[in-house]
Amino acid sequence: VQLQASGGGLVQAGGSLRLSCTASGRAFSRISMAWFRQAPAKERELVAAISSRGGATNYADSVKGRFTISKDNIRSTMALQMNSLKPEDTAVYYCAGREVAGTRYEWWGQGTLVTVSS
Repeated sequence: VQLQASGGGLVQAGGSLRLSCTASGRAFSRISMAWFRQAPAKERELVAAISSRGGATNYADSVKGRFTISKDNIRSTMALQMNSLKPEDTAVYYCAGREVAGTRYEWWGQGTLVTVSS
């Protein structure tokens, strides 16, 4: 599976950004997906995850109510709508995928930088 993330950029605190991830190479409807992020000098963390068919989602406590993950199995895309952005959301964001029955994310996009200015 090849994943391509896009949509990062510079935004002021309180603003919004929408990240996209395009997949190819495998039936997208059979892949569970997620967004991770890694800030400078910090470990990578899970931001949001979505089930293969999009019926189940979960979020890190730090983004609940502000971020929304979605999945379009027809277009083989995933999105992360980020609202009310905070400077602490600044990080490189990665999309990732795993087999439905898998326990680890084995496919990764190249990352897209999100910078939130105060």
